Amino acid sequence: MEKYLGIEFGSTRIKAVLTDENAKVLASGAYEWENVLIDGLWSYSLDDVWKGLKVSYAELAEQYREKYGELRSVDAIGVSGMMHGYLAFDKDGNQLSPFITWRNTNTAEEAEYLSALFGFNVPMRWSVAQYYRHLKNGSAHVGRVAFLTTLSGYVHYKLTGRKVLGIGDASGMFPVKDGRFDEDMLAKFKSATGADMGKILPEPLRAGENAGYLTEEGARLIDESGKLQAGAPMCPPEGDMATGMICTNAVSPREANISSGTSVNLTVVLEKPLEKYYKQIDIIATPEGLPAALVHANNCTSEIDAWVNLFAEAASLCGAKTKKSDIYEFLFKKSLESDERCGEIAAFNFLAGEPLANTEKGLPVLMRVPGGKFGLANFMQAQIYSAVAAIALGTDILAGEGVKIDGVTAHGGFYKTDFVGQNATSALLGAPVTVRENAGEGGAWGVALLAQYCLRKGTLREFLDGIFKGVESVTLSATAAETEKFGNFMKLYRKGLGAARLASEDVCSKN
Repeated sequence: MEKYLGIEFGSTRIKAVLTDENAKVLASGAYEWENVLIDGLWSYSLDDVWKGLKVSYAELAEQYREKYGELRSVDAIGVSGMMHGYLAFDKDGNQLSPFITWRNTNTAEEAEYLSALFGFNVPMRWSVAQYYRHLKNGSAHVGRVAFLTTLSGYVHYKLTGRKVLGIGDASGMFPVKDGRFDEDMLAKFKSATGADMGKILPEPLRAGENAGYLTEEGARLIDESGKLQAGAPMCPPEGDMATGMICTNAVSPREANISSGTSVNLTVVLEKPLEKYYKQIDIIATPEGLPAALVHANNCTSEIDAWVNLFAEAASLCGAKTKKSDIYEFLFKKSLESDERCGEIAAFNFLAGEPLANTEKGLPVLMRVPGGKFGLANFMQAQIYSAVAAIALGTDILAGEGVKIDGVTAHGGFYKTDFVGQNATSALLGAPVTVRENAGEGGAWGVALLAQYCLRKGTLREFLDGIFKGVESVTLSATAAETEKFGNFMKLYRKGLGAARLASEDVCSKN
């Protein structure tokens, strides 16, 4: 039996999965973690990276041992992680500043300048925007930066010794072209700043290319028991957008996927470049290096999670002993009873700043029009719509550019409850949405597939079609009434955006 290890560093958990040659999950393990605010910026401790990796792998290994015996070797390994961010190291490998994640919105001025310089949209969360901010501000460490990478690239480097990155993850650090970082833009950056960024970036690699081998030191970072053998080949480390494409088998032009969890992302593989660049649209790459349009919202289900916790607390005060997973399902199903105007409720789930809505500060806001029906069904429907509403602020642009989408596949925790999240997403996109039975497997499973692909021949399309052949799926299209209901919600949502933005600026102001 072949064994492929996939490791994902997501925004709320670190997960490890072991799959066989048919992509069946043999064992898994997980470690919960949370980002924290350090000097006003969202970050994670790198100590937790290694603690979480060891804990999740130990759980996986124990599951495997109970079923099949001791786990001592794997055929290939892949690492994925949150895209973007800022992880800087000196020539000796010392971390130079706290890990700055995708969730931060402190680089609006820098992103605007770089976008104009390149003639290409550079979002606030991209690594180059954070690096330029440090350069511009004369940060004490910036002159000592010898290596800049992402979370997946950092972990991969420690496991293999190679400073490489999957082309999909690389495309969220700095613009890419023809499988490499765009040389013209690197030259523009150097001319404008005096910094040769090309010297500190990792080497981009496409899916299927060998990205090194697990070293003895790397094996101990994964398995402190010493049982895991070194020598396994590793695929290029990838970001969560790329593994989302893999998990949904959406890697060819006119295919799209939407991933909805802590954040929400719609990715469409393009037939041709867009005519112009837009602040609301990222241009990234598929794992093979094809251009893809990404509409990214910083916020999705975190505010729903907060309300579920509140309802769970209220239920416990009444003596109810209900599992939280059941509360999610009860509340999601209750939303189906909402009225055609969603009770005239507008919800803004901006726990963090939301670039699509031009909000720099995070402040969840709930508005309701007097006279609307403020009941549980309408409240939950507003929260569910709010989870994906910001994406609508970018999809109109794609439609105006004539971008064609043949199919949308959805995955992530938002779709665990049957129908509800899928129906809302279809109403948002005005298109059929498919959820496969493996929709909840996540990035660890996706990067395990990329690890397997490193040992296969043929195209990525052929490989994935073989994996997904026979996988059960459900496709649905929102009714006209549901689409109209979402439209009514969006009218109120758009009207309230300005007030939500001003509230976040006033309430979160340091003055």
